[in-house]
Formats: sequence, C-alpha cells, structure tokens
Amino acid sequence: MLSILIPTWNNLPFLKLCIDSVRRHSGEAHEILVHVNDGSDGTLEWVREQGLRHTHSTGNVGVCLALNQLAPLASHDQLLFLNDDMFVTPGWDTALIDAARALGTPVYYLSSVMIEPNAGVSKQVIAKDFGTTTETFDEAALLAFAASLSREDVNGVPTQPTLVSRSLWHLVGGYSIEFGPGMSSDDDFLMKLWLVGCRTFRIVGKSVVYHFGCRSTGRVVKNRGSREFLMKWGMTQAEFKRDYLDLAGTPAGAALPNVPRPSGKSRLKRTVHGSKPYPLEDLERWDPNVPSHLKLD
Repeated sequence: MLSILIPTWNNLPFLKLCIDSVRRHSGEAHEILVHVNDGSDGTLEWVREQGLRHTHSTGNVGVCLALNQLAPLASHDQLLFLNDDMFVTPGWDTALIDAARALGTPVYYLSSVMIEPNAGVSKQVIAKDFGTTTETFDEAALLAFAASLSREDVNGVPTQPTLVSRSLWHLVGGYSIEFGPGMSSDDDFLMKLWLVGCRTFRIVGKSVVYHFGCRSTGRVVKNRGSREFLMKWGMTQAEFKRDYLDLAGTPAGAALPNVPRPSGKSRLKRTVHGSKPYPLEDLERWDPNVPSHLKLD
C-alpha cells in the first residue's frame, strides 16, 4: 500500500475528482493524506466529513511545507506525491508498485506517464485534451485512450506523480522550504536524491495519469525557482537535467561523478545573480506571514 500525499488549496471540485479516481481506479485501498491550505471553499469540512487524515494551514503555505507536514503522518513505506488536479487511470498504482518491487532497493524515484491538455514542449508529457475543468472532463474518452497506450518505461527526467520510499524521503529531508511556494522544488529534490546515490529516475509506462494543469500554480505568487536552484547548487536546472538526469540508467550515467560538476557557463550565471538577496526576496514576495498560517501539533 502507498501513503498518498495531496496538498490542496481551495480546489475542492478537482480534489473530489482526484480522490474519487484513486478510490475507484486503484488496485489497493491506499492511505490518503491531505494538506488543506486555507480550505475556506469547503475543502476543510469535506475532508473531515470523508474521515481523511489531514493537516491544515490557515493560508497557503506552499507545496514544500505542505508535503513536509504530511510526510510524518504516513504509515506505509512508500510515499506518493499526487497533485489535487490529477486523475489516475486503472492500473496506475499496480504498475508503480511492481516497478519499485522489481528494483529490490529503496533508492528510486518513479513517476507516471502524464497526459495534459496543454503539455507545452515537454517530450515526456502527452498532449491530449480531455477537459480543463471538472464540468468539461471526458472520463470515458480518457480511460479509452489510456487503455490504448503502449509505452515502455523511460529512464531520465521524470514527471509526476512521484513515488519514493519513505526512508529515502526522510534521508534527504523532504522538500526544501527555501523553494516556497514550490517552483523548482522538484528539481531541487532530484539533486538531493542524486547526491545520496539515487540513479533510478524512471517514468513507468503502464502508469497513466491525467493532469488538468496549473489549477493552483496559476494563482500563487511564484518564486523564481530556476535562479534559486542555480544559486543553491551552482549549476542550472537545464545542465543538471541534460548532463546528469537524462543519462541516469545508461552506461554513460554510471560514469558520472557523485557530486555534479558545474560548467563554466553555470558558474558565470551564478556570479551574475550573486547580488540578488536569494532566497529571501522571493519568500517575502510570496507571503511574509507564512509562519502565522502554520499549525503544529
């Protein structure tokens, strides 16, 4: 069984659809944990009515703090981060669990094939529109399309949702709060996994998830994640993906150093950005009152 971590921010129609899909399309009855940001749209009451274990903040504390509050509640050995505007299709969980079991190690990062109505330029995301709202969502067409897909597992840069072992999550300290409210926090997490020896970054071809896309990030004041990643790690996200993550699981990847080595171009870019008050400027732009939103038991 999985412990599924879902942060949500006044997105109740999508949250209901997401959790309904997990309940109907999963091979097992997984543990569902929800962090409610604000919840004044009825989310908090609904989560309580459903009997779901949850944490709550009076404002939007962002994905990093939300996940870090949820993770200690997990009772299973595998943690899955699922966005509240995702819809899982039959077999999604079985494929991930089987892939993790076959590895024989807790050091991995697995994700699903993701379908989005507006996928952009990503080669790993399928662009197919099955609706952008709960009212326009065409579940029957999505399920038929997902069942027709025949995709092999792909090593390299993963998508979402993401599955890691609980032990690996806690080893690297979960998500880094300096990336609040969350832009580039995934890439930062991937770097931390690389540094502790994780080399299995894989999209599992038989696990298919639909993502409505940007239902929360379109409302939040974003941090400049690419700049923050560069300042923290000394290299750009693009360089890390191209020269390290994309090679994971290949012979070339096996020869890569345990500590990534930034190029001269990345070092120069970092120098240019060095005068900026990283990351405090972005944190203040986002919400200087985040501490007052948190509730710790």
